Amino acid sequence: MKKYLAEMIGTMVLVLMGCGAAVSLGCDPVNNQAAVVGTAMAFGLSVVAMAYAIGGISGCHINPAISLGVFLSGRMSAKDCLMYVVFQFLGGLIGAALLFLLVSSSDSSFATAGAGLGANGLQDGISVAGGLLAEIIFTCVFVLVVLGATSKTNGATNNFAGLAIGLSLILVHLACIRYTGTSVNPARSFGPAVFAQFAGGPVAALSNLWIFIVGPLAGGALAAVLWRVVEPAEK
Repeated sequence: MKKYLAEMIGTMVLVLMGCGAAVSLGCDPVNNQAAVVGTAMAFGLSVVAMAYAIGGISGCHINPAISLGVFLSGRMSAKDCLMYVVFQFLGGLIGAALLFLLVSSSDSSFATAGAGLGANGLQDGISVAGGLLAEIIFTCVFVLVVLGATSKTNGATNNFAGLAIGLSLILVHLACIRYTGTSVNPARSFGPAVFAQFAGGPVAALSNLWIFIVGPLAGGALAAVLWRVVEPAEK
């Protein structure tokens, strides 16, 4: 149970800090590129922080797409995968709830500006197909980094896995925010989409939520397949 609770806490921190930065900085991929950089760094640094805080307990997946990729790679049981995902979604809800309390307790101008709670959504000019494809591609890249950096058969890279994974998440955000706001994590998308409805955020956050569940899970599964192809032989 401790590793499941660690996953819940880690996902809560990721959502609170990452989405919280998006709200505080006014992340807008078209009109505020500086905020995009700040938001990307917040998500990446959250992963680095949690990797060194709970990595020794649960492995710090804090992302159902990663847990799926790890399971399909043969590194965890089906039971653990399922429980990780359940507690990750709980953590995402708690993180979004805390952010909702912060935003709703602020004055009206800030509460209105932050009503979206950093929820993912298709950006201007991006189709459903384009958004789904972006989530599959960028999640695949991210999970592939996770599988490689944590593999015991890939040299000494796992000594710096937390840093490598956090930096790769920054990179993925910088490339993907213009398409979907960057999910690559169903639990990160679920909580803000739910609570954005209470905060007066965009209705589309919930109606488009399936994109940010299906896309990352498909990308995580694809990464597991690719890793099995290139994984070094046991030494």
